[in-house]
Amino acid sequence: MSDDPTRVREFFGARAADWDSRFPDDGPAYAAAVAELGLRPGGSVLDAGCGTGRALPPLRAAVGPSGTVVGVDLTPEMLERAVRAGRDGADGGALLLADVGRLPVREGAFDAVFGAGLVSHLAAPATGLRELARVVRPGGRLALFHPIGRAALAARHGRSLSPDDLRAEPRLRPLLAGAGWRLVRYVDEDARYLALAVREG
Repeated sequence: MSDDPTRVREFFGARAADWDSRFPDDGPAYAAAVAELGLRPGGSVLDAGCGTGRALPPLRAAVGPSGTVVGVDLTPEMLERAVRAGRDGADGGALLLADVGRLPVREGAFDAVFGAGLVSHLAAPATGLRELARVVRPGGRLALFHPIGRAALAARHGRSLSPDDLRAEPRLRPLLAGAGWRLVRYVDEDARYLALAVREG
């Protein structure tokens, strides 16, 4: 279920201090998902809803020293943890405190967007995905990722899968299409969730 920004900040702010220690083995899954974006040296990529910045090191490695990586998050405490972990804006990047639905970024600024656990926390998913499309060049890519699949995540929270889940392919494909994206790959298995889309236009 999508959340309003205040609830998202409260939820993640209260969990920021021990977030990385709760999920210590996710690094390889993040790196594998980043690899599927097809980033090139010198490229530019946005980590939307970057949290503590676990995707930032593999994103930086993919674009190299001449590339640009920008992490955006709504929760100050999460960005503080990213800085403490050494994942801040060094080496051609920056961390921004901002709402994904209203990014302080020019149109077409990025080659790609990475969003881990993002869609279900957007207050207005269609608006957020349109805003991500605005800041990505035509032909650029979007990766919506989670280190475990929908069924495994639902089980972790003691719930069953819902057909209303925005991450389900029948819901996600038209949502992306309406926001300017074309879904090109969809993987939902216990070990990972990955939806890859291309910016139309």
